Amino acid sequence: MSSTANPTLILASTSQYRSELLQRLRIPFAVVSPKVDETPLTGESTLNLALRLAHAKAAAVAKKYPHAWVIGSDQVADLHGAAIGKSGNFEMALAQLQLMRGATVIFQTALCLMKGGTQTTLCIPTEVTFRKLPDSVLEAYLLTEAPYDCGGSAKSEGLGISLLEAIKSDDPTALIGLPLIALTGLLRDAGFVIPPKNLKQNQINPTKRISRKIIYD
Repeated sequence: MSSTANPTLILASTSQYRSELLQRLRIPFAVVSPKVDETPLTGESTLNLALRLAHAKAAAVAKKYPHAWVIGSDQVADLHGAAIGKSGNFEMALAQLQLMRGATVIFQTALCLMKGGTQTTLCIPTEVTFRKLPDSVLEAYLLTEAPYDCGGSAKSEGLGISLLEAIKSDDPTALIGLPLIALTGLLRDAGFVIPPKNLKQNQINPTKRISRKIIYD
């Protein structure tokens, strides 16, 4: 009889957004900080930066946990070829939104699934067009949602959607930080059963949190 237990899974990220997204798949996982230097290389494109960091995060954790499947992910917002990072505060966030006003920003969300010498790395781009809104609207949004910990300073899963004119992507979860459509395919290829066969009725409630373990290295 084949086992219904899934392999060990680790998310190489301390992002609460990625953790919340991964919980949608209803499989237990651990969270480990990858501690990777995210400084861009000279002349590095936003696409290559996202791919390199996703791979580096997975590799850093996989080295310590060689028997587990490790997920690494990174997102870089690209405005006319320049990377837009996390603002960190109101002033920087407002400056970012002013720059992106009426423009289309490409969010490069890279994903890497790794175990030992087996790995797959890919990137899901998302085109986001921002509305032409006055500073008063941008300021009101920032004071309401304070999205200073996300690239682009606008949370599409929250009130930030009101700043957007259009979103184009093959995976709606990529913009939030973890492309679940692509990830589900990779995990199934790696032997994970999704949804888990032993999922009980009382675990189907989408508001119920799936157990996870946070490991601080």
